[in-house]
Amino acid sequence: MLRRLESWANLKMRYVAAYLLAVLGGNTSPSAKDIKTILGSVGIEADDERLNKVISELGGKDVNDVMNAGLLKLASVPAGGAVAAPAATGGAAAASGDAPAAEEKKEEKKEESEESDEDMGFGLFD
Repeated sequence: MLRRLESWANLKMRYVAAYLLAVLGGNTSPSAKDIKTILGSVGIEADDERLNKVISELGGKDVNDVMNAGLLKLASVPAGGAVAAPAATGGAAAASGDAPAAEEKKEEKKEESEESDEDMGFGLFD
C-alpha cells in the first residue's frame, strides 16, 4: 500500500515540477501543452487525467501564495521526538552549578582515551 502511494505521489509530482519549471521560466499560467512539452523533453509521456488535475488545482493561482500556504500547513506538523522540558523551579541554578563538574568529566574521559593506547601495548608511532 505504501509503495503504491509513493509511486502515485511521484507521478503527480512530475506534473507539479513541470508546472513550477514553466512558472520559473516566466510563464505565469502554464497550459497543458506547456507541461506536456516540458515532460516530453525528458522522455515522459503525460497522462491527461493527472495533468488536468494539476492544471485545475493550480490554474489561476499565484504559485508563491500556494507554496506559502503549504509551508504554513507544514509548520503545524510535529517533526521530531518529544523534548524534555526543564524544571520550572531551580532548574537554572542547578544547571549553572553543574557546569564545572561536567567539564571536569569531559577532561577525564579524554585522558582515559589517550591512556587506552598505552594499555594495548603499542602506540601510533611504534
